[in-house]
Amino acid sequence: MNSTMDDMSLIQQRHHMVVRELGEEIDLEIGHGVDDPSYGQSQTPLIGIPLQESSAEDHDESKSMVMVSQLVSDDNELLKSQPAKRKKKVVKRWREEWADTYKWAYVDVKEGTARIFCSICREYGRKHRRNPYGNEGSRNMQMSALEEHNNSLLHKEALRLQMASKDKIVADKPIFVKALMSKTAGSIVEALLKRDPHEAEFIQYVQEVVHALERVISKNSGYVNTMERLLEPERMIIFRVPWTDDRGEMHVNRGFRVHFNQTLGPCRGGLRFNPSMNLSITKFLGFQQTLKTALSPYRLGGASGGSDFDPKGKSDNEIMQFCQSYMDELYRYLGPDKDLPSEEMGVGTREMGFLYGQYRRLAGHSQGSFTGPRLNWSGSSLRTEATGYGLVFFAQLILADMNKELKGLRCVISGSGKIAMHVLEKLIAYGALPITVSDSKGYLVDEDGFDFMKLSFLRDIKSQHRTLRDYSKTYARSKYYEEAKPWNERCDVAFPCASLNEIDHSDAINLVNLGCRILIEGSNMPCTPEAVNVLRKANVLIAPSIAAGTGGVVAGELELKECNLNWAPEDFESKLQEAMKQTYQRALKAAVDFGYQKESPEALVHGAVISAFLTIASGMSEQGCV
Repeated sequence: MNSTMDDMSLIQQRHHMVVRELGEEIDLEIGHGVDDPSYGQSQTPLIGIPLQESSAEDHDESKSMVMVSQLVSDDNELLKSQPAKRKKKVVKRWREEWADTYKWAYVDVKEGTARIFCSICREYGRKHRRNPYGNEGSRNMQMSALEEHNNSLLHKEALRLQMASKDKIVADKPIFVKALMSKTAGSIVEALLKRDPHEAEFIQYVQEVVHALERVISKNSGYVNTMERLLEPERMIIFRVPWTDDRGEMHVNRGFRVHFNQTLGPCRGGLRFNPSMNLSITKFLGFQQTLKTALSPYRLGGASGGSDFDPKGKSDNEIMQFCQSYMDELYRYLGPDKDLPSEEMGVGTREMGFLYGQYRRLAGHSQGSFTGPRLNWSGSSLRTEATGYGLVFFAQLILADMNKELKGLRCVISGSGKIAMHVLEKLIAYGALPITVSDSKGYLVDEDGFDFMKLSFLRDIKSQHRTLRDYSKTYARSKYYEEAKPWNERCDVAFPCASLNEIDHSDAINLVNLGCRILIEGSNMPCTPEAVNVLRKANVLIAPSIAAGTGGVVAGELELKECNLNWAPEDFESKLQEAMKQTYQRALKAAVDFGYQKESPEALVHGAVISAFLTIASGMSEQGCV
């Protein structure tokens, strides 16, 4: 009877630490506890208990104990099927439920086994033991995982540092580490992981770049040092942005501007106002912009910036208050020979007007301008179309090398902002069949394809801040899908123009199975690493955003250098097409020079990065250690 009671006590523990021989790793076991409402429905016992023949005298006592505890199944045959001393299996669902309970933890797979990691220390298992010695047979030493972890000196010190910096503990998955063929190239990523372990977006993009540069680095190991210097931005500016809303309440947001590299010339780069904005995303965008400008026909540096301010739902006065406060700090770092910002997500004509007005007031002059469409006070009226048109021109160049054209091809587009709308417009003009657009709540599909009349209606919907669902009320053959992505539609060419990492592993599989053969990146890094692997294995040709998205850079420099504010659309498109052709040819040439086949799905991605990097590296070598 005492043995049975001991087993019951062991079952009632929520977390069990199974301790093996001294020096071996502890495996964290998790089972349902008495506080888990789902325990009663569980059909699988947590631990095998050997059945014993009960005498008539203690039968009633045993039955009562089972009814009170409700921890033992009534199905004796199921219990008998469990080995007497078999270690219970860890169920991934239980691990996830446990991690949801304790927000300092997250679940991930380590060496093929699901483990619970500390989101502060990024460690698991034995490194969190309070006392690695002592009586291993004692149940007192097999304390709960929470107690074990919270009493570890490693955790306490990490927690103290976290509290001192007043940063929230974010329980996210570890960063996906891409396997590299070269140890030399891998050392670049390892150094970055040690220096900036929590900057997931920046590390993700760096890994893609390093992967593209493996053949370059293998030919010249000196580029490792160049790459390490390049990956450290020249200047990172982080500042607070206080502002007052219409009710007189004060708010504070965080502002960013990263001058990533100015080896080739003054910085150019967007400003993004979005609640998700942080230093990691700012560095990623700045690095990508550095490569994009290096690949363009102009000698420019790269930068990026923005704030975690959300302009949605704000009045014009509130946005003006914020923009002026933002510029109060940033203006001293801007200028035509230093850095000129441009539009990005959450920053349009209205925001750029407020920003430029405050910059002019503080700087005391109006030399130069911010790049962007400003019909009334400066700039090119065609600047807003440049990026979207450029994406379609780039797709034309790819198809021309395949002896094909856009006419009649089914195209899926994500997003419904400026870039997506201008991609849609130019696809219609070239006779393609664009069938989708999307927003944050779902996507709209029109099997008949969009035409200019439907495009005008879509723009009216967006300008009136209505939902895309209203489109399907007018056009019966269209349908709006809630909480879904457009990658479930059959297509020949995909244009992701919405957001970061919008195409994941399952989306990539859908695209491949539904016939997609070309993907033109309109947004910044739209594919997760897992999605990229799927697309490459399926020979889907990817046009990287640093090449396909150079239209915005071209238009910005045309309006600054040639000072022609009254472009005829035909002249502007002619210059844009020529610039996109130069970019395409440079990327392909670099890929062929380093042994990639022109038809390879990796040719454009790797060639664009190689060409841009070699241009920057040459300048860095000539300018010395600066």
